[in-house]
Amino acid sequence: MPLELIRASDQYRNFARDLTRRAMLPYYREFDLLWIEEAFDEAWGWREQWLVVDGPRVLGFCSLSQDRQALFIRELHLLPEQRGRGVGSWVLQQLAQWAAERRLGLVRLMVFRSNPARQLYLRHGFVEMGEDECFVRMQRTVG
Repeated sequence: MPLELIRASDQYRNFARDLTRRAMLPYYREFDLLWIEEAFDEAWGWREQWLVVDGPRVLGFCSLSQDRQALFIRELHLLPEQRGRGVGSWVLQQLAQWAAERRLGLVRLMVFRSNPARQLYLRHGFVEMGEDECFVRMQRTVG
């Protein structure tokens, strides 16, 4: 697979918002949370936005932030037909490499407790650091 992560320009914001909403709305409903379009749009401006591409095809996107210790995966969403094909695993490997290149020791994320992606993260070396009513906080060491 000639997969790449490329910077997402603002022209992809609607794509990313719609993909995120479709993927996350079942969990928002399950945990009685309110999806707020404006919150996504606001975060778009201060996070790093990356498209997952295979040549000219956009397969998904991820949204990142970082602090002095960790690269934080804020969003990672793939088109439904791209799930279960190794694309998410590839993205996680790339992000761990990026964290190491940025001299960050950790990759962190939060996942809804009932999201099956939780198993993917465990397979990729993430450990559960704590949870609340909705989310599990996870991290993996890099470098």
